[in-house]
Amino acid sequence: MGFIEDINTAAEIILDAHAITLVSHIDADGITSEAIAAQAISRLGIPVTPIFIRQLEPLTMKHVPNDDTLKVFTDLGAGQQNLMEEAGLPSDRILILDHHINQPAPGGTVYTQVNSRFYGPEYAKCSAAGVAYMLARKLDTANADLAELAVIGNVGDMMARESCGLCGIARGIAEDGMKTGHIHITKGLNCYGLSTRPLHLCLANSDDPILPGISGNPKAAADLLLRIGIYKKSSDQRVWEELDAAEAKHLASVVAEQLIANGESTERLFAEHYFFPHEPARSPLRNASEYATMLNACGRWANPKIGEAICFGDRGQRYREAEHMLRQHRSIIRELYEYILNTGVADAGSLQWIHTGDAYPDTIVGIGAGMALSKLNPAKPIMVLCCVADEPDMVKVSMRTNERVLRRGVDLQTALVAAAAEFGGGGGGHNIAAGAYIPKGCEDDFIRRVNELIAGQLETGAPHR
Repeated sequence: MGFIEDINTAAEIILDAHAITLVSHIDADGITSEAIAAQAISRLGIPVTPIFIRQLEPLTMKHVPNDDTLKVFTDLGAGQQNLMEEAGLPSDRILILDHHINQPAPGGTVYTQVNSRFYGPEYAKCSAAGVAYMLARKLDTANADLAELAVIGNVGDMMARESCGLCGIARGIAEDGMKTGHIHITKGLNCYGLSTRPLHLCLANSDDPILPGISGNPKAAADLLLRIGIYKKSSDQRVWEELDAAEAKHLASVVAEQLIANGESTERLFAEHYFFPHEPARSPLRNASEYATMLNACGRWANPKIGEAICFGDRGQRYREAEHMLRQHRSIIRELYEYILNTGVADAGSLQWIHTGDAYPDTIVGIGAGMALSKLNPAKPIMVLCCVADEPDMVKVSMRTNERVLRRGVDLQTALVAAAAEFGGGGGGHNIAAGAYIPKGCEDDFIRRVNELIAGQLETGAPHR
């Protein structure tokens, strides 16, 4: 069936339910997809119980009740239908809203699923939050006010990264938010922190593209801004969102000229950004990418329900707690980033890797890997392995790469899913960022196997999408 038919079926299943258990992932996409579904369902008068899970696996299935409630899985479930079947969960009590690789239950149980991977290119770059939003709109068109959360989930799950902006149905969702006045869509430099970071730090932290003479050098970035009149003094702390149209255009021209002068492409210099004008200026909730970071901080520090409260509109105590976690999140990630650079990585041939042991939480190692990649060898994917505090027999694996490597045929998700399965573990994610859990003790063999798979992808040369 097509997307419309599947959404209609999902809506009918929701409307027939007397009570719903929402099971969701803890990252920005998981939190926003849960918040969208929870609000849309609650508005129908149907009781909702949320459950957040870091990874759906045998040890965490105990948190999913085998009762008579409808279980709605958001941002997970597509690749874990075997666990549902093993737990004896009947097909008439399961609905999956996802965007990950589908792996049917081996025993033949067919679970109802709306998965953006099923419906062609128009839906391919839509995360679980986008799927949840389209279902919410089907339940009641008044749920268009939830478009903002869907955009945050899509951006947070890197759906906008490859094309420097949302596309397909995800872009249509952003337009829904624009029509209601909740979202302002604009073009700007392809940098992070446009609402909160001083502009010279935005430029200095740019790694996509790398700005010659500016990336990694805050002083050079500040000097440039002084020279062209954007900064009036060296202590200026203006943010990009505070620039007027003429200033933004002038800065973009200067940066583009610098790229061209160094023989670099300007292809990825500009990106589409999604701002929320009803949020306070210089707030981390002001744009989609920074809002997503705050939700990720909540989830990765074991407080996804605080992120849920933010999505529900809490700007009081819960928001202050989220701000505290965001500061902690950034501080620890900075430490991890410096640890990776100072310790150094091992070269396996087609990838580079480091094992951080129990020095840092498994929930943040992928972020640190992504930050460190531009300072290492960006032509090789980076793998970071670490211990898992509450599962001593398991090792967490996180990998990151960039668009240039993807264009050479690399797909991290494909490699990690295949390798993890060979070692009795499980993997998932995206072509540019993926992860896996593997049994402790097989790390060396696992690294060798992933290296072989990536080498094979590079030899083939065809991008895996």
